[in-house]
Amino acid sequence: MPRGDGRLTHDLDPHAPGPQDACGVFGVWAPGEEVAKLTYFGLYALQHRGQEAAGIAVSDGSSVVVYKDLGLVSQVFDEPTLGSLRGHLAVGHTRYSTTGGSTWENAQPTFRTTGDGAGLALCHNGNLVNTAELASRAADEGVAGAFASTTDSDLVTALIAARQDMSVEAAAMEVLPMLRGAFSFTFMDETTLYAARDPQGVRPLVLGRLERGWVVASETAALDICGASFVREVEPGELLAIDEDGLRSQHFAPAEPKGCIFEYVYLARPDTTISGRGVHAARVEIGRRLAKEHPADADLVIPVPESGTPAAVGYAEASGIPYGLGLVKNSYVGRTFIQPSQTIRQLGIRLKLNPLRDVIRGKRLVVVDDSIVRGNTQRALIRMLREAGALEVHVRISSPPVKWPCFYGIDFASRAELIANGLDVDGVRASINADSLGYVSEQGLISATEQPVNRLCTACFTGEYPIPLGEPEVLGKHVLEGIGRRALSEGAPAVTGWTGQQAGSPAVSGGADDALQRP
Repeated sequence: MPRGDGRLTHDLDPHAPGPQDACGVFGVWAPGEEVAKLTYFGLYALQHRGQEAAGIAVSDGSSVVVYKDLGLVSQVFDEPTLGSLRGHLAVGHTRYSTTGGSTWENAQPTFRTTGDGAGLALCHNGNLVNTAELASRAADEGVAGAFASTTDSDLVTALIAARQDMSVEAAAMEVLPMLRGAFSFTFMDETTLYAARDPQGVRPLVLGRLERGWVVASETAALDICGASFVREVEPGELLAIDEDGLRSQHFAPAEPKGCIFEYVYLARPDTTISGRGVHAARVEIGRRLAKEHPADADLVIPVPESGTPAAVGYAEASGIPYGLGLVKNSYVGRTFIQPSQTIRQLGIRLKLNPLRDVIRGKRLVVVDDSIVRGNTQRALIRMLREAGALEVHVRISSPPVKWPCFYGIDFASRAELIANGLDVDGVRASINADSLGYVSEQGLISATEQPVNRLCTACFTGEYPIPLGEPEVLGKHVLEGIGRRALSEGAPAVTGWTGQQAGSPAVSGGADDALQRP
């Protein structure tokens, strides 16, 4: 009997999801510790970055064992399972699919056996943009099992494992410079933990110290939960190796930092620190700047919980308008196999949010949210607030208008679906039926992060992609399943030696249409 998948996403409307999080990765080398349990709790802290699948690989020095499944971390693992995963080093992953479908085969860690018989398990946060080129290379080189799954992560694992007569470390130094796009990797063989970050450092990756070992993780919050102290960020273009001889570092490419600005807006936990800046503090400051840039004559500031809360606090502080709780969120409503009746379906976001009518009635409201993607959720929310008695609804957004899709690890809607791509601010305001609408400026957002503008990726707001994307025909979430941004012409593969047939059947195009043909 099918069971609910229990994905507790931020989506208020499951039919109109917001920006989906990148994945979370974790790794630990700690002899004498229960590394599987440390990894479990590290992944628990990173659950917000992916709710589709979870997995852990461990080694006791002689063999690598991988356990993974679809579902939340707490669904995939229990005490007996963790107890059976014994060893002194481990890597783990929470997945949201940015390349390849949501299937067991595509869950991570990915696993391969190297030419000399060693096990290799790899976890990936981010998304490559030259996946088809790598697939072509793998096909030309006859890499065994390169298309066993349809993820860029598995392809990288196969390429590293296929290097004959080379250590994993040497093979990684040869393969990593071939990759283009966003990647924060944790990977391992029987004796060594590795971590690597793309030269732009798009996705976060940090190094921590345990009393008896080392930890690498997507966010500092995962270090906190397992008792590790923060040491430093893994540098862009750096490969770390940790074993009984200690920690080694080498660079496979020069650093050209372009950290994802949306980590500050939405993706990262508020208790995480990125590049020395606390995410919560950045979000509160975004709210302050939003109040100065877009003041409102109102009685109450309320957040759309929970992603809008810190910015709402900042907005109230800077504007002098009282902050209040006007919406209550049911955190336990996830996707389910139980189909709602038509009556329940018509309730829409009321399954997730309910207004506090006594607080809202007769008030002019400032409603603070993190972003507007399609506009469906905000439209339904404003209708609900007006029905609850709100006199006016002024919407304030703690990011600039999202007009461009992300190819580096966030699954936004396609460009055709992004409401700000087709409408100006007043058009969006009219579409969602708000009394006024204001987005924080790009400069205001950048200033709140306290990072230099030349060290940030703002492609989803500007369309300026810091890593070249390559040919549009071979971009997209399902490129290894034969699904590019448009179907490849029969008999005319976009990449020599690879047609998409090896990994699955070609299908209709999907993803970010026209991202490269912007006016």
